[in-house]
Amino acid sequence: MVAAVTKPYPGRLRTFWFICPMFHWKNIRELTCLFVTVCILMRQSLADDRDFMEDFLKREYSLAKPYRGLGFSSSSQWDLMGTAMVTPDHVRLTPDLQSRQGAVWSRVPFFVRDWELKVHFKIHGQGKKNLNGDGMAIWLTKDRMQNGPVFGNMNQFIGLGIFVDTYPNADKSHDRVFPYVSVMLGNGTLSYNHDYDGRHTELGGCTAMTRNAIYDTFLLIRYSKNRLMVMVDVDGKQEWKDCVDILGVRLPTGYFFGASSATGDLSVEVEAEGISGVQFFFTLLFSILGLGVLAVVGLIVYGRWKENRRKRFY
Repeated sequence: MVAAVTKPYPGRLRTFWFICPMFHWKNIRELTCLFVTVCILMRQSLADDRDFMEDFLKREYSLAKPYRGLGFSSSSQWDLMGTAMVTPDHVRLTPDLQSRQGAVWSRVPFFVRDWELKVHFKIHGQGKKNLNGDGMAIWLTKDRMQNGPVFGNMNQFIGLGIFVDTYPNADKSHDRVFPYVSVMLGNGTLSYNHDYDGRHTELGGCTAMTRNAIYDTFLLIRYSKNRLMVMVDVDGKQEWKDCVDILGVRLPTGYFFGASSATGDLSVEVEAEGISGVQFFFTLLFSILGLGVLAVVGLIVYGRWKENRRKRFY
């Protein structure tokens, strides 16, 4: 991740994005279900023109390529957990398999008041009917490196959770379309109800077609002056669309950034199709013919062996 400190500035807006990577891998066999990639960008801020802010990159909160030593080196600022793995190009959180959890967590507590976070991620899988995993989450929480049922993190967390939920567990048809992005603030006693997709504790959300997308998919999370905004760019137009805008949010400092994902119990493996009646008939026919040919060859070989053996006695 790349953190930015914001200060008043009476000139043109500039922003160093605060970026959270996760991973991307398109190998045909070793498919990833959930991943995010990161890069450090400088471009115009999404802040209102009236806000006049300049942002400064905080490298101690950065996670960017080539990820050398990530999770293993004592000098690394990030830890890996669960099925998360790292290459020079990406950090993969979970593979395309059942019941997997993976995460990456910052080792350095975050003491910036106003910040922006850009997440470039991919959610892919070969599951039938496009069912991939449970989802992924971006965190700013008091506790870190805790396994649990909330997209690979603990329940009853303290802090901010932003979820990209890829599968509807409650109503599968009515008031919302999945994948769905939602926001939750935890105080240590609130529980995320997985069976109801966290609806009871959700502060806001939107549909974002991020699963198996042919375009790069992005989230932008911005916290400034007790205002939390989440925007998405998932349709290849390079335009941010509003998702969540909440006033009066108070996030303490000293918490940790992280990203986690889980595939849950939903099978994401491609199921083999059944054999039709015609296929079964020809399979059986060729099997019988093959056995017949093998039997004839065996009889011929046995006959020649017997004849050669008989000749030895003359």
